[in-house]
Amino acid sequence: MTRDDTEARIDRLLRGAVDPHVHSGPSIAPRALDHVALLRAASAAGFAAVVTKDHDYSSAMTAALIRANFPELTTKVYPSIVLNNVVGGFNPYAVEHTAAMGGKIVWLPTLAAENHLRWQAQAQWSHPASTDRMRPPVGIPVLDAGGGVRDEVKAVLDIVARFDMTLASGHLHISETWVVFEEAKRRGVTRLILTHPEEIVEASLNDVKGMAAMGAYVEHSLAMFIEGSRFKIAGAEELRLHIEAAGVEKTILCSDLGQVGSVDPIEGFRRGIAMCLALGYDDDQIRHMVSLNAARVLGLDADLPAAA
Repeated sequence: MTRDDTEARIDRLLRGAVDPHVHSGPSIAPRALDHVALLRAASAAGFAAVVTKDHDYSSAMTAALIRANFPELTTKVYPSIVLNNVVGGFNPYAVEHTAAMGGKIVWLPTLAAENHLRWQAQAQWSHPASTDRMRPPVGIPVLDAGGGVRDEVKAVLDIVARFDMTLASGHLHISETWVVFEEAKRRGVTRLILTHPEEIVEASLNDVKGMAAMGAYVEHSLAMFIEGSRFKIAGAEELRLHIEAAGVEKTILCSDLGQVGSVDPIEGFRRGIAMCLALGYDDDQIRHMVSLNAARVLGLDADLPAAA
């Protein structure tokens, strides 16, 4: 297969893609592009949908403004909320507001996760959303002294279940994620995503396999695998091992891109697809990982093109 044939194949696989984890701006953290610029690029490439993520605010209002004022953009944009300090942590009002505005994902704490603060203290790279323009994050616990899920976390899980939203693990330690996800399932949450097990959360391949077996989707950040990314900590072989642990049917590839000085989110998807092709995955398998699985866990099947 020639280079042109490969590029055309990647073009086809991008049509109908879903990026459920992308860091466009505005943001207090430096971003290479804003939400509108992202949507223009994604629409040109034929993406079905993106979910914008900011560590400090619900993206519900920006998504509503884009939908109302840029009808020519064919890629749908959906909001999410991350339960860090700025929104009050496990704030049921903030979560209900995001849900009422069409939010799709509730992320458990990231920069304010106690595990993240432990990781950052010894990490070899500084998280790009960290900023000295705000007071330092304060750890937000998810478990009580007895190892059970805290009541304020349970209140949020009930909202996620009631609005049929997706719960993502954020930067919790994998041991915490197991406890919270099991409680979430007991409370009626059916849409679960394990966030980038390859970094920060200290998940093993057995954890990945087990999470998929319990019904969670496992999301991998292409930013951590592809050449040219500031955040590359693994390569193609590590990605293959993760995919095999969860199975293609439970694996989601997201960009986790949008930061200044790194790969553009759409280009990140291109390089990620090229990596999967080189690993020997066929078009149907790749389409599941870059489109169908994310659409299924987010309830966005209606957004996909008919061919998908």
